[in-house]
Amino acid sequence: MNNMLQHSIRAVLTFGGGAVLLCILTFIHINQGSVEIPLETVVQAIFVPEDTLSHHTVRILRLPRAVIGILAGGALAVAGVVLQRVTKNPLASASTLGIHAGTYFAVVAATVFFPAALFGNGIAPAFFGGIFTFAAVFILSGGNKATPVRMVLAGMIVTFLFSSLTSVLQIFYENETAGLFLWGSGTLVQNDWSGVQFALPVIAAGLLVILAMGRKLDTLKLGDDVAVALGQHVNTVKLTATVAAVLLTSVTVSVVGPIGFVGLIAPHIIKLISYQNHLPLTIASFIWGGNVLLGADIAARIIDPSFSELPVGAITALIGAPWLIYLVLRQRKGSYGEKDTSVLPGKATGGIPLNLLIPLLGIVVMLALAVSLATGNYGFEPLLAFQALFGEEEAFMRGLMLDLRLPRALVALVSGMLLAVSGLIYQGVLRNPLADPSVIGITSGAGAGALVMMYLWGVSAVWVPLGAMVGAFIFFMLVMGLAIRARFQPTILALLGIGVSAFGSAIIQILVVQADMGVASALTWLSGTTYARGWTELFYYLLWPAVILLPLVFLLIKIVDTLALGDDTAKGLGIRVMSVRFYLALLATVLAAFSVAAVGTIGFVGLIAPHFARLLAGSANQRVLPVAVLIGGLLMVTADLISRTLLAPNEIPAGIVVAIIGAPYFLWLMKKRAD
Repeated sequence: MNNMLQHSIRAVLTFGGGAVLLCILTFIHINQGSVEIPLETVVQAIFVPEDTLSHHTVRILRLPRAVIGILAGGALAVAGVVLQRVTKNPLASASTLGIHAGTYFAVVAATVFFPAALFGNGIAPAFFGGIFTFAAVFILSGGNKATPVRMVLAGMIVTFLFSSLTSVLQIFYENETAGLFLWGSGTLVQNDWSGVQFALPVIAAGLLVILAMGRKLDTLKLGDDVAVALGQHVNTVKLTATVAAVLLTSVTVSVVGPIGFVGLIAPHIIKLISYQNHLPLTIASFIWGGNVLLGADIAARIIDPSFSELPVGAITALIGAPWLIYLVLRQRKGSYGEKDTSVLPGKATGGIPLNLLIPLLGIVVMLALAVSLATGNYGFEPLLAFQALFGEEEAFMRGLMLDLRLPRALVALVSGMLLAVSGLIYQGVLRNPLADPSVIGITSGAGAGALVMMYLWGVSAVWVPLGAMVGAFIFFMLVMGLAIRARFQPTILALLGIGVSAFGSAIIQILVVQADMGVASALTWLSGTTYARGWTELFYYLLWPAVILLPLVFLLIKIVDTLALGDDTAKGLGIRVMSVRFYLALLATVLAAFSVAAVGTIGFVGLIAPHFARLLAGSANQRVLPVAVLIGGLLMVTADLISRTLLAPNEIPAGIVVAIIGAPYFLWLMKKRAD
């Protein structure tokens, strides 16, 4: 009897309470605006409409926005339910699996190159982009053998890749993509009922398909083998459900843009109430998904009462990122704590002898610098460069190379070195092969801090780097606190880093919109660029950290090797493990912050350089460090060269070049490890 009473109370609170809250939020949402409309007028406008200005305002402008918020939130929540069930991954959603990034890129690409494909709000390119992205993430993470960690990490890297490609299009086709930045951050703005009329039948059809598959999806909980024994065509069920989930995601993206984390928050709220069966879970998730998205839009308007439209997608990320962190920590003793903590190959071999490898890499770096000096808008001109440097008649070219190209190349070289060392330290201190200033959120924290300073005091040679330092330190303290809570488990830290990075990215999105920055200039800085960098950035931000801190790292790198033996062994050798971890990680944070201050938020260098160095030099950090320094510098010099010559006279931000190079490399390594 008590169980029945508890079940009834739970059902009333979940469905009845959720519906009541949805009505309350709807009325609050409708009443938000530059002109306050009494609740009585809102009710009359909905149920007894009249031909008055206030009634038209409610019915034509405000009600469509609230309705699309309910539909979009519900659709994203249901898509999250399906993706979690199909992939057996409690962290799966359209945002964590990269589907949002794929759909957004597909719509932006269609806008630029195939505008005829944008019929029906661009749902066709969004759908195909979402399907392609999900298939890529699923295959690269190991298919049916994929673990939750691998799948989410593959989703993160694919998101980085598509975000970089999208930024390239928005930078070079600013006029064609004008207005897409706010939409790309997620917005419920509606000027009439056309968005609702378009989305409603598609969402209803997708929802009916998913509800009809309730029993078949429930059998997937028992495992594929059991489901097959019960007569289920498992692959057909998964494919159909996935297509329906991607369709729900695509239609919401086509109308309101990519809004992340709703598909993660709402289903887990219902699961915490102990609903696990597909039918009640789906219906309840739809209701609470609407609540989450409407509540986020209300919060956005409260935060910014000027109604300049904060992106609701950034608000859901501000809510969802801590929620992701909570879910990871809550289940850290469960399926995430895998014994095989590395997703990348690495052999404990001696590698190539350092007395051969380091001079060889040094020669390659010098050649890269020479090529960079001799290359401009008219291609590779070594003879002209030689004459300019050693002749007497080419004063203009000599000035061009010594005052513009050389300092820029050196900025790229030293910033790459600092990022490589930062990544190597993080990987050793956090015992996380995926640690990197960008992956664990330090870079996004530094970027958020720099943008706060830009927002408050404008672009300043003093305040911007100071903001980057403060932001990096705040996020560093957050990461270290989470690392201690997670007991430095590598796979847990990789997932926590995604949440921290998403939180910082949400702050950045809000600041870009609030500060009304030029989209192209903001994206260029946020993507990381060596454009117009010179002697000032080199001497102020990079040279003295390289001269003072890098030798310190060479002295302390033995400790990182000792930490790799395990905490107990390190303590037995007299090392204060927690203190050493903290100070070494702080050193890595300072290195990353100075790099961000000089060239913006560049990712992947600190991830790729140490791993590539291990492939060449073995696993001992004392051997890896000098090799990683040279590879990091070489990678950035190469990226800088490509950035200014590939589409000359236009430039691609160097950070985007690194991401386009680094993401496929990382995914290839993941696929190689999964096979």
